[in-house]
Amino acid sequence: MKKLSLLLMAVLLFMGTQVKADEGMWIPMLLEKYNIEDMQKAGFKLSAADIYDINKACLKDAVVGLGREGSPFHHFCTGELISDKGLIVTNHHCGYGAIQNHSTLEHDYLKDGFWAMSQDEELVNEGITASFLIRMEDVTAQVLDSITDDTKEEVRQKMIARHIKKIQDATEKDSDYRASVKAFFNGNQYFLSVYEIYKDVRLVGAPPSAIGKFGGDTDNWMWPRHTGDFSMFRIYANKDNKPASYSKENVPMKPKQSFKISLKGVHEGDFTMVFGYPGTTTEYLTSDALDLMTKVDNPHKIKIRTKKLDLMRADMDASPMVRIQYSAKYAGVANSWKRWQGEITGLKRLNAIAKKKELEGKFEIWANSSDGLKKKYAGIVAEMGALYKELTPISLARDYAIEAGIRGSEAVTFAVKFKKLASLAKKDQDQLADLVAELKKSSEEFFKNYNNPTDKKLLAALLKMYSGNLTDEYLPKEIVNIREKYNGDFEAYAEKAMSKSVFTDENKLNNLLGNYKLSFGKRLTKDPIFVLANSIYFFYESEISPVYSKIITKTTKLQRTYMAGLMEMQKDRTFYPDANSTFRVHYGKVAGYKARNAVTYDYYTTLDGIIEKDNPEIFDYDVPQKLRDLYHAKDFGNYANAKGEMPVCFAATNHTTGGNSGSPVLNANGELIGLNFDRAWEGVMSDLMYDPEICRNVSLDIRYVLFLVDKFAGAGYLLDEMNIVQ
Repeated sequence: MKKLSLLLMAVLLFMGTQVKADEGMWIPMLLEKYNIEDMQKAGFKLSAADIYDINKACLKDAVVGLGREGSPFHHFCTGELISDKGLIVTNHHCGYGAIQNHSTLEHDYLKDGFWAMSQDEELVNEGITASFLIRMEDVTAQVLDSITDDTKEEVRQKMIARHIKKIQDATEKDSDYRASVKAFFNGNQYFLSVYEIYKDVRLVGAPPSAIGKFGGDTDNWMWPRHTGDFSMFRIYANKDNKPASYSKENVPMKPKQSFKISLKGVHEGDFTMVFGYPGTTTEYLTSDALDLMTKVDNPHKIKIRTKKLDLMRADMDASPMVRIQYSAKYAGVANSWKRWQGEITGLKRLNAIAKKKELEGKFEIWANSSDGLKKKYAGIVAEMGALYKELTPISLARDYAIEAGIRGSEAVTFAVKFKKLASLAKKDQDQLADLVAELKKSSEEFFKNYNNPTDKKLLAALLKMYSGNLTDEYLPKEIVNIREKYNGDFEAYAEKAMSKSVFTDENKLNNLLGNYKLSFGKRLTKDPIFVLANSIYFFYESEISPVYSKIITKTTKLQRTYMAGLMEMQKDRTFYPDANSTFRVHYGKVAGYKARNAVTYDYYTTLDGIIEKDNPEIFDYDVPQKLRDLYHAKDFGNYANAKGEMPVCFAATNHTTGGNSGSPVLNANGELIGLNFDRAWEGVMSDLMYDPEICRNVSLDIRYVLFLVDKFAGAGYLLDEMNIVQ
């Protein structure tokens, strides 16, 4: 049988000979071989070993991957160590959930901010983890051992899963470390990442949302930006400086490395470097994939989320309590909603689909240029095109099932958690107590941030959209039944169903769980919200997901082959792997940009812009009085720039994405100058196609962070922990 010719070619051609600045998400262990010369030409003054070294402390050791217990390798954000006492800084929106969880009407930390004035006042955050990368290793040969070009895809995936588990188990054996193996280049290559994961992460401080979320969702994804998007946490360890679950006996961890903080500021053209854990990009998709995304999937998801946001915002504006309950939820829904709109606009501006088609045409000519290439690559683009056409209706049904169904009404989402309890039989009696206890805890967390009237509006509106945008063959049976029974009046259904359901009333549910017996399962299965949730979930699991997965499996195999072919065809091109929540290095330069005709943006913003936007009548632009006073007094300390301005944010060409939120932004000396927190609207299509002329990452200037901690919050004692350089 043939050995893995595609794999070997992909590995050999991992990188081309040309290295292009700005674009790319680079693997740190390969910087010495492929990137360092270009970085140094761009202004970087350190070595590759200063960034990544497994034998001595280096810059990577000051970078934190923020995750959650149960999925610590899926880093939702990045943070960085700024003291030798475990103090880390990340974005305000990364800490938003923790800040919200600690907020009440009496202590509204979202609105008023929070600052611990001693370590005893720092707040515990259950479930948040902080990961440090110990090392990376190319394990492609082990993962793909005995796999050939002829191995069937289903068999291949099972073999890969077994090999990955074997590698991870062997790495973790007799070790305190955790191991994760992930695919790169669409499965043509695999890398092992080894982490040390801390479990006691406490909230130290956060500015009020009027600073940390200034501009709200109006300014989200936009430039110029004036958001003080930061929060501070501290990592704790046991007395041996090892990871440990929360305990009063734990002490601040002593890191191998922490960042020096620079007050030198930034200037246009300066070298910048970002470290972090970018989540997901898909730079190498075909034109047909982009066509489905931009013309079908994204427009419908945008429409669904627009309705969600309109309903939530109306109730949040009417009630301070609902605002606290729904702030994090609203932000979560709005983030992708706005990004999807920007992607469509950006890809259209770049004429991306036409460019993809042009590349695919060249690929097909090349693939037919010899018998050997023809056998491996000819016709695969057309084959993928046919699959994406077949995928279109099922993909749309999947979007509605998830966005308007499973993640639509909160009560419906919550009810799905009770499927196992409802199906317990006598033989499962020994599981009952633990399961009920777990659901009681979930219930407490759910109802803390639940508002029945809001959810009732969501349920009615989203079911109406679900029913009205799909044919009956793609609708769960219960939605069809509701439409017919209520003559399309989903408001009437929502009113009746939610008045009867235990999943919308905390007292009803607590009474049920308080003395739960196996015989109560029938009551659950007749609950109207449970019936709806079960119908949606069952239909999705039985009719949507299997068909979708079957087609995606085929496209995945072809995409892997196409990726290998592109790398073989374009031998002089530098290829970087798509983001997959593993540690990456990004580098570029500080730069403004021309957004469109007659609109050109500078590279930085100042506190002047915040005062210009100040409007007490609008929640997102109501500047705190103390910040106004500091501005008018020009009391900026030594944090102002040479012009006497108080810098707030700056833009640069680093190629970042979700997961890079909170990432350290460093200067040429490896000193901290900012926190990455966003991208500019015109360039958010960089997840799919990067354009150096307009793609910009947006960072918070570290001088504004220090100014706020010192002058605004009065928590200057924290600065005493830091190594601040002029």
